[in-house]
Amino acid sequence: MAYTLGLATDGQKRSVGPQHCVTRVELSVTASSLLDRDVASKSDPFCVLFHEVDGNWVELGRTETAVNNLNPVFGVKFQVDYHFEEIQKLRFAMFDEDKCATQLDEHDFLGAFVCTLGVVLNDFFFFAQELSDNRIITLTLSGRKLDKKDFFGKSDPYLEFHKQGEDGKWMLVHRTEVIKNTLDPVWKPFTVPLISLCNGDVDRSIKVLCYDYDNDGGHDFIGEFQTTVAKMNLIFSRSITRDYTFLDYILGGCQLMFTVGIDFTASNGNPREPSSLHYINPLGSNEYLAAILAVGQIIQDYDTDKMFPALGFGAQLPPDWKVSHEFAINFNPTNPFCSGVEGIAQAYSACLPHIRFYGPTNFAPIINHVARFAAQALQQEKAAQYFTLLIITDGVISDMDETRDAIVQASKLPMSIIIIGVGNADFAAMEFLDGDASVLRSSTGEEAVRDIVQFVPFRDFRNAPKETLAKSVLAELPQQVTQYFKQRNLPPINPAPE
Repeated sequence: MAYTLGLATDGQKRSVGPQHCVTRVELSVTASSLLDRDVASKSDPFCVLFHEVDGNWVELGRTETAVNNLNPVFGVKFQVDYHFEEIQKLRFAMFDEDKCATQLDEHDFLGAFVCTLGVVLNDFFFFAQELSDNRIITLTLSGRKLDKKDFFGKSDPYLEFHKQGEDGKWMLVHRTEVIKNTLDPVWKPFTVPLISLCNGDVDRSIKVLCYDYDNDGGHDFIGEFQTTVAKMNLIFSRSITRDYTFLDYILGGCQLMFTVGIDFTASNGNPREPSSLHYINPLGSNEYLAAILAVGQIIQDYDTDKMFPALGFGAQLPPDWKVSHEFAINFNPTNPFCSGVEGIAQAYSACLPHIRFYGPTNFAPIINHVARFAAQALQQEKAAQYFTLLIITDGVISDMDETRDAIVQASKLPMSIIIIGVGNADFAAMEFLDGDASVLRSSTGEEAVRDIVQFVPFRDFRNAPKETLAKSVLAELPQQVTQYFKQRNLPPINPAPE
């Protein structure tokens, strides 16, 4: 059994609090090679979408039933509010309809697919876009002298509207109701967003197919034609304005490249003692691990290969025990990548017994390390990569001037820096680097071209769910991404059409 998810957005944004922005997305579902649960015919599948709320699966909606069909293309779409800074778990469950059943568990279960909405956006969509386009159109259609397909009657016609994707494939947009026993049908008027019908492009091809409905699912083909919205001579009240959003860049193919920098200075304490911030408690956690997982579990959905560099600073390394402020925590300087966020956590835990905590607390080497890779992306003509550096630290920065200089230069690059302060130290210097109160300047007075630093003290979230920390830490990242690409006039790799 295989699933295909298509996605579109309605372009509507709703503010939630002072910093969070919500975008509604529309998911289309098709399936292939479903299990056959019926004896005399094929399965009659329908799909149910659930989302996870407090550990429980809550139903969001259901598609129509595809009668006698193991490869359904559902016309009913699911609408979901998308929050970048949250892990939004979805479960697509397929059932074979039993017309006598009233409860969901009375239908035959065919299978399920669980993923996050972030994965859907980044990996599993065939069509996806977001436009600031709220236009809708209302269509009234009729047919005359259609072919007679039923032996004892006329035809039971219905229409399907398909749009053509960038890959040339056709995607179902809308399916009308069935008009019984007529060769001259008049379908009810229906309204559809222009974004759904043709991606907001009035010259994009639309295919309209007509079928004669059969109860056994073997619908007879009557005919088809292709057209465009422009050819329909439809007039709209407003035009499309091109203003790319964060979701445009993500759906257009931009990868969020994630790097972690970990503070191994002596002020953290001996990791073998419970008083240390690097001590891993019997539950297998500490504040460093909690911060890595809270941020990384969201960011990893936006990088297709999920291989992330993890660097340490402030430690003495074997065999010569020299201090390093830029080392791979997997001890492989030519390949510092870890597989997923869990791989970072494993490399972190494994390296603790093999290093000596030392000092000082220097940020500039780690920032400059990531900036070198971000600088290579300056050659890109479209929005292909954006780099995010997560620094986790327990204390005051020792190289403040060098760090300010590094951040000011990094503000010119496709790069953001997230700093999470663990422990109970005085983090006034971190607040200074976070340019919310005033524009950050280098040691020579040069201003940062944009604010790329977000600082959050972990202690403010110790008794809160990890989702709360992630929301605060990642709140500014979408705006920083779009601000950079707009300043450089870079479109998405695969932009939605005008």
